[in-house]
Amino acid sequence: MNEKHVNKIADELNIAVRQVNAAARLLKEGGTVPFIARYRKEVTDSLDEVAITAIRDKMAQMEGLDNRRESILKSLMERELLTDDLKEKIVSAETMATLEDIYLPYRPKRRTRATAAKEKGLEPLAKLIFDQRDDTDPVKEAAAYVDTEKGVETAEDALVGSRDIIAEWVNENQVARERMRTLYAQKGAFFSRVTPGKEAEGAKFRDYFDWEEPVPKAPSHRILAMRRGEKEGFIDLRISPPQDEALALLEAMFVKGENAASQEVKEAVHDGYKRLLSVSMETDVRLETKKRADREAIKVFADNLRELLLAPPIGQKSVMAIDPGIRTGCKITCLDPQGKLVQTDTIYLFKSENAKLSSAKTVKELVNTYEVEAIAIGNGTAGRETEAFINTLPFSDSIPVVMVNESGASVYSASEVAREEFPDLDLTYRGAVSIGRRLMDPLAELVKIDPKSIGVGQYQHDVNPLALKRSLDDVVMSCVNAVGVDINTASQQLLTYVSGLGPQLAKNIITYRDEHGALSSREELKKVSRLGPKAFEQAAGFLRIRNGDNPLDVSAVHPESYGIVETMARDLGLGVTDLLENDILRKKIDPNRYVTDRVGIPTLTDILTELAKPGRDPRKQFESFKFQEGIEKIEHVQPGMSLPGVVTNVTAFGAFVDIGVHQDGLVHISQLANRFIKDPNEVVKVHQHITVKVLDVDLERKRISLSMKQDTVQEPKKTKKALKKPEKSFKEKRPRKSQPGPFNNPFTKTFSN
Repeated sequence: MNEKHVNKIADELNIAVRQVNAAARLLKEGGTVPFIARYRKEVTDSLDEVAITAIRDKMAQMEGLDNRRESILKSLMERELLTDDLKEKIVSAETMATLEDIYLPYRPKRRTRATAAKEKGLEPLAKLIFDQRDDTDPVKEAAAYVDTEKGVETAEDALVGSRDIIAEWVNENQVARERMRTLYAQKGAFFSRVTPGKEAEGAKFRDYFDWEEPVPKAPSHRILAMRRGEKEGFIDLRISPPQDEALALLEAMFVKGENAASQEVKEAVHDGYKRLLSVSMETDVRLETKKRADREAIKVFADNLRELLLAPPIGQKSVMAIDPGIRTGCKITCLDPQGKLVQTDTIYLFKSENAKLSSAKTVKELVNTYEVEAIAIGNGTAGRETEAFINTLPFSDSIPVVMVNESGASVYSASEVAREEFPDLDLTYRGAVSIGRRLMDPLAELVKIDPKSIGVGQYQHDVNPLALKRSLDDVVMSCVNAVGVDINTASQQLLTYVSGLGPQLAKNIITYRDEHGALSSREELKKVSRLGPKAFEQAAGFLRIRNGDNPLDVSAVHPESYGIVETMARDLGLGVTDLLENDILRKKIDPNRYVTDRVGIPTLTDILTELAKPGRDPRKQFESFKFQEGIEKIEHVQPGMSLPGVVTNVTAFGAFVDIGVHQDGLVHISQLANRFIKDPNEVVKVHQHITVKVLDVDLERKRISLSMKQDTVQEPKKTKKALKKPEKSFKEKRPRKSQPGPFNNPFTKTFSN
């Protein structure tokens, strides 16, 4: 990291330069974000994971900029185009857009109209006209360039060619591009229209059949929705600022007078904007708004995923899991407290009364035989009906019956992970196992599934896949390490996300465990194949060993700090175990006595906190939840009802809530509270238990409108006309006549084609 980059990152993130330097150095040395945040607080002045991740990403961005800079310098040098002045501009460029603007005139390009005009020898004429002297007669000057052999048949041909050259100069002018980019960003607007003949087929995009919205105000979900509609061929989308302002900006820069030459330049400027610059700027703004929308959508997804992964576990209990089914029956699996499959069966609830009686007998026998302590039921088809049946059985009052979100369970069932774990088990039973384990420990089970399949994202298939994967991997790693992992029971997938490990070392740990049995200490980790000192340093503090040789191995105290704890115990005349068990004695410890050059108060505070509750699970306590009895289908839902629900997804425009009818309802952001809400996460989180009021039910489109407002008055159902636009149309704020958009803009006549 050079000093310039460090200062820029520090300024952008409002973090001290020394903190950026420290975090950058630790990251470069191979430190993971969770490790640095948890065990290197003295080095970074207690930067949290969010700040360290931001520094890492900014470093990568700067590295990409530097790599592009080097590539450009090399290209210019090889083509002998690099001057000292040009090199200085390239070296001082602080953004990718500025760098590309500087390089644009020198970048190898395909043959253009300007290139053809230069080949005809018209560049001197273009320069003469561009000077715009009062005594220049463009027609007279152009006559000297008539050359039939070169394809310049008339003076007008020469003038056309010279204007093509000037238009390209306008397009490639760095200052013009910077100012135009600012205009597009500040005053540009999205314009979308339905593709002719696609009205019926593209009904799901009807909100955007006649839609205008300012670029700076367009939210992520609408940008991605419009882009998807365009991609699928249902809407035509353009981005444009007020045309008169764009042309006025360019004329002020390039048109120097009112003489004949200036008129030629003015015409060239208009052509350059219409044919080149507007197209280039629209492309740039599309990319920038897409990046912005991606960031917001990815953040929504990441926040939802974190809440889902950190959902309260019911813990190590004997669980019966049921994957409901009508035709093929309900698949039952029984799991022991460690999540091991001990029995499978199938019951048929929907065939006949005799089948239902037989099913009741089977379930009761399984509950008694395997001492079932909780029952998990998938929330898919027939889930509520199955729950209602289980609740009729005599033990239902003493055993919690929990509806479990089964999104992604089918993905797990068919995965390589499931095949390796249960090679001889039917897909449907694998799904039931996943449902049961999700109740026992959501984090441990959900890490086996691609996060994109869990169902808590917003337009996840439209955003940059690499950026999405990196963000979601960060979230999974953060959650796994925040909770900690029992090394002797964890799956390979769970171990993969432990700081410093990864897939290969996780596999090696499983192999070692299979060959040597349970590990008895963290020190034994060093015997695992290819697990070196660096990996041990990064991983050890996040791995737990219960009932091991060292009582600290169950805690989040890092082995590098064991000596400090032992000294604390020795100073009190105790053993480490006594220190863990006696809160009164721990309170006698003065952390200031143990401060060293490497260990400060932040780490010592963490150590004392951990000694009070070694290995404590940071997740909330599990709370049972039940849907409203008798409300099992969308047809049962009526406006005015107050119903219990579970938040399944939070988006930029509201929250989706499962009320137990196989179709999530939407609480629009405007209905989340009796006050203005900018971000739905201010009010709701995924997996939160809430009470909602039904505003409207659209059976045809299977949509349920909900509200969390207090004393909500039911609103009348909106007409199709009222639903046409999501909010006040931008054209109401900016009339087209005075500021024409591309649909009636004389410089974009070809749009409809």
